Amino acid sequence: MSYQLLPPDVLRVGQPTLFALRDKTGCLLVPKGTLVASSAQLQQLAARELYVDEHDGETIRRAMAGKVHELVRGNELLGRIAQARPDASDLTAPSAAAARRLGDPVTAWSNLQVRVAALLRDAGQPDFAAKVGQLQKTLLDQVNGDPDDALLLLVHGATQEFHDYSASHAVLVAVVCELASHHVSGISPAERSSLRGAALTMNVAMTALQNQLAQQETRLNPQQREQVDRHAEHGVQALRAAGITDALWLEAVRHHHDAPSGPLSALGPAQRLARLIRRADVFAARMSPRRGRQALSATAAAKAAYLDENGQPDEAGSAIIKAVGLYPPGSLVRLASQEVAVVLRRGRRANAPIVASIVNPVGEVLASPALRATHLPTHAVTGGVAPHEVKVRLNLLQLLQMA
Repeated sequence: MSYQLLPPDVLRVGQPTLFALRDKTGCLLVPKGTLVASSAQLQQLAARELYVDEHDGETIRRAMAGKVHELVRGNELLGRIAQARPDASDLTAPSAAAARRLGDPVTAWSNLQVRVAALLRDAGQPDFAAKVGQLQKTLLDQVNGDPDDALLLLVHGATQEFHDYSASHAVLVAVVCELASHHVSGISPAERSSLRGAALTMNVAMTALQNQLAQQETRLNPQQREQVDRHAEHGVQALRAAGITDALWLEAVRHHHDAPSGPLSALGPAQRLARLIRRADVFAARMSPRRGRQALSATAAAKAAYLDENGQPDEAGSAIIKAVGLYPPGSLVRLASQEVAVVLRRGRRANAPIVASIVNPVGEVLASPALRATHLPTHAVTGGVAPHEVKVRLNLLQLLQMA
């Protein structure tokens, strides 16, 4: 039997343990139902790396994901989300979010990207508007199923591949915008629909060129530069011709490269959506490699999204950081132990995500990823790692099962 690391905040003074607590070898340390009688006892337990069996670990993980998801969807303050803990009822019954978790997230997100790629290649195909609507619904359902799974797969994919870059980039930007929009007051569900549509189709007028540029080592030639400079307006024209009549959607596409910085409340609805897309576009692009450019770490990409064109904190960028975390799932980080780990899920604290080590302190690949408790000083996250610095092929299904 395999065992999973227990988040320390699950234990509470005055309440019995809901699961048997073990060491990493499976040896029983604390029987199920043992009362945590005092703060001193709780601190002693929290100072150790405690494990539960795989079934109990999945129950805890799903309950935590459901609690965080509930607060995020309710647009709660980041501080309250960071302190989220499941209660006993959460831990004894599956959460609504857990019930929706995809059975095969890898295939589901891959299939969605293939469908988006097929759509973006030809805006003149029949029923284009209806097909975008169907893709939006699928994307939203999959994000709601488990946002951390979505980020893990999409962020990791962005750091690895050149193939069909335009589509994979559009899907990641749409997911980041959807999550970030819940940290911006005043955005309605209808506006979120416009936001997702605009994010998916913002580059419809340069899909082929965008895929070509991802493979190109040389600078843009004059013809390519002109197409890039005019793609926003040409995209609006193509979308109108394809039957898109949503004014917010069209205006967000038109301004997704020039929406100004500053307070989002000072912007009109379309400019507000365009600003979110612009900063999410920066975030996704900076951690995506090109033939002629190495990718940044996701942490550096997040910083680039957070700071505006003048190097000042940006409100839209701040919403993105609140949504994806300082260390987004799917990104690589270095620990105080000098191990390199992959982030599996956002943590209750921004600087303490759930991670699995994949490279030991001397640079050797671990035979199997190992969960690490980043709330402990020995395994604290010290910074991001760029994807080209670590040559490890990750088993995504294995990581999702650990998360």
